[in-house]
Amino acid sequence: MAETRAAMAGRRMRRAVVSCICAVLLTATACGSSGSSNGSSSGGSGSGGSSADVITIKDFKYATPTSVAPGAKITVKNEDSAAHTVTADSGNAFDDQANSGNSTFTAPSEPGSYPFHCTFHPEMHGTLVVK
Repeated sequence: MAETRAAMAGRRMRRAVVSCICAVLLTATACGSSGSSNGSSSGGSGSGGSSADVITIKDFKYATPTSVAPGAKITVKNEDSAAHTVTADSGNAFDDQANSGNSTFTAPSEPGSYPFHCTFHPEMHGTLVVK
């Protein structure tokens, strides 16, 4: 009977390890992004301060406006329960701590494309176009 208990304990341990691995893989997959952020449905062209100047975060993905005006106030709507950031890939153009709910930052004053990412979830990427 001792061997049977040992065998059962071994099976339980394997199941626990497999469950943990599955949970880690599921979490890592959920943190990804579709890889597409330009032209996503969250707004049209930016006219400084318009309701179209919104970056929405949902299901660990960014939805960005087509473009925004230089210096526009950008609203970040984080619809996930996890904290995210909207951090420019280079320089210090912007770095918004996008906790659940809404936050804001000011778009760069120079026209151009500004790639950004989430510092907590490195697979999340987007681009803010300033025109």
